[in-house]
Amino acid sequence: MAKELIAKSHEIGAGRSAGKQSTGTLERRSAVKKLLGNSDDMLFVTGLAGAKGDVLEAIGADNPRVYPLGGAMGAATGMALGLALAQPDKRVVCVTGDGELLMNVGTLSTIGILNPPNLSIICVDNEHYGETGFQPSHTGQGVDLAKIAEGSGIQAIRTVTEESEIEDANKVLFESNATSFVLLKVGVSDPPAPYRTRDGSYNKSVFRKDLLGKV
Repeated sequence: MAKELIAKSHEIGAGRSAGKQSTGTLERRSAVKKLLGNSDDMLFVTGLAGAKGDVLEAIGADNPRVYPLGGAMGAATGMALGLALAQPDKRVVCVTGDGELLMNVGTLSTIGILNPPNLSIICVDNEHYGETGFQPSHTGQGVDLAKIAEGSGIQAIRTVTEESEIEDANKVLFESNATSFVLLKVGVSDPPAPYRTRDGSYNKSVFRKDLLGKV
């Protein structure tokens, strides 16, 4: 079953996303991979489903530096904030989706106030709730998460709608002296689905062991 899901996820536009449309046109797999660039030594906290798949496909499904969330929609930015504050010498990257971020968008205000310079946030915006069936999200009806981030006090912000803008966005993410936020506008497709256990205790132990040398 897992192999069938992985194969199906590589059929762009197949599955539950078939027939759905968004204003974004970037292909999420290649766009996320290019935006991340050299991800060595970075720590990742991912949102559910699509965002998790984007990161795991880009840097490896078994990469111990990734803490993928499951069953905790809306928690990615808050958890990434805590990790960035606890590990100020590490680059912490939160990769989330528009639907997941909308569940706890107020966290951006706390992030803007605390402003940890080692925290980078990528929101992969396909204007749909991919986790629950590709229902349209608010971002397809005029809600701009980059403007919300700016209004929350986050200073280093980019919106990426074209491939030519990715290089500059990468610099904003990883070379800014403040928390950074990139809104990546992508087309609608079934996200990648590389296999990774959803066992939260196991993922926590693997992550802690790699970071701290102990469970």
